[in-house]
Amino acid sequence: MSFDSLGLHEALTRAVTDSGYDAATDVQAQAIPPALEGRDLMVSSSTGSGKTASFILPALQRILAARGDNTKRREKGVVYGPRILVLTPTRELAIQVAKAATTYGRHVQGLRVATVVGGVPYPAQIKALRGPLDILISTPGRLLDHLQTGKAVLDHVEVLVLDEADRMLDMGFIDDIQTIADHVPAARQTLMYSATFAGHVGRLAQNLLKDARRIDVASHTDTHENIEQRLHWADNAHHKNALLDHILTERDMEQAVVFTSTQRDADWLADRLADMGHAVASLHGGMPQGRRNRVLQGLRMKQLRVLVATDVAARGIDVPTISHVINYGLPMKAEDYVHRIGRTGRAGRNGLAVTLAERMDAGMIRRIQHFTTQNIPVATVAGLEPKSPAPKLFAARPEGGFGGKPAGRPAPGGKRFGKPFAPRREEGFEPRRDNVFASRDAFERKPSEPRGAFAPRPAGGKPAPRHGAKPGFKAQRPRGTFDR
Repeated sequence: MSFDSLGLHEALTRAVTDSGYDAATDVQAQAIPPALEGRDLMVSSSTGSGKTASFILPALQRILAARGDNTKRREKGVVYGPRILVLTPTRELAIQVAKAATTYGRHVQGLRVATVVGGVPYPAQIKALRGPLDILISTPGRLLDHLQTGKAVLDHVEVLVLDEADRMLDMGFIDDIQTIADHVPAARQTLMYSATFAGHVGRLAQNLLKDARRIDVASHTDTHENIEQRLHWADNAHHKNALLDHILTERDMEQAVVFTSTQRDADWLADRLADMGHAVASLHGGMPQGRRNRVLQGLRMKQLRVLVATDVAARGIDVPTISHVINYGLPMKAEDYVHRIGRTGRAGRNGLAVTLAERMDAGMIRRIQHFTTQNIPVATVAGLEPKSPAPKLFAARPEGGFGGKPAGRPAPGGKRFGKPFAPRREEGFEPRRDNVFASRDAFERKPSEPRGAFAPRPAGGKPAPRHGAKPGFKAQRPRGTFDR
């Protein structure tokens, strides 16, 4: 379907044509017409499907209509706030949406777009919020800060967009989103984009949307026909590094994103690859926003060949020249795997997604195959074949599920595939050496101190129970002060 048949303004269709697009994608063809009618939408669409344009173009159309409506014209010197508010989970995605708004609104005279995200100084953001503003793209946390100080005005928002709502809720923004929605007029139009609308995401949609139209263009079970997936089993960390080095030196590799599980691993691996001569940089949530912007700009300008990133970068990177995605560390959640591999194979190109896994990662590989209902083909590199036999994985059936009994979660201290079970560290919660809680000394017990739930035994009496102990609880002899 051509954009001319969607009912868009001539200035918008001309901008789309200037960007090199002549036909609308499935999500654009299904979402734009009802959005132009003012309907609330619940949209599920895969990465790289053009979903950003599906809500930016109707938003720009509303701005153009307001410019020609004398009843909606704004007086100079009065703070009205934005007409369009877009909430995104990450700074990178906010910047990507702002870029799309500027690109598709290049022929909209006097269009004013602002981004409000964390990691950026407040004065420039406050200045943008107090001036004339059409579209505001923000992360929930920083926008809530401006709301609490009275710097953000949302009394005239006409369209509220929640982009990747499931991710925002996973990051703990549900209360922030609800608070922001309470500051937006109830007569607004709400567009909600999420990979799934089950559970808490569905409940949030019921609270925020009215008579919403459901659009399901793609799901996590769709096959990525232009993305080849491979699974390499590694015996140990040394073997995994050797596999990574081989993949990064292949001739057909144009640019690669290497994903790690933690911020510390991202910095360490980037330093290692830099010492080997690669044009590489790391990207994670612990970096200042200015540095993150420079890293992404270097990737787009092809100054970087390898980007080592955490899952914070899995949503928001849109660089068509990324030919390889390498999972050096597996994601915390199976759905993040889909977003990771979606960084390649964009704009009609072919891509390669490689997962490097050790035996302790077999459980996550099972969950990924269950989530996508697809098997990841196992591959080997000549001369780097694993010496240990590959773990036995249950094949994923098309209807979802495994061809056998799923493995249960090992008990703490138990073993998984012959190795001690260790909980996976989450980004942002790694122990730091300068933190008292990262030191074993913080947990050392002096010989004179008791262990257990009770204070030292008073002379001639029973041990005093700790505060909140239930009546009738049988006291145990404190350990540590007596010979065992």
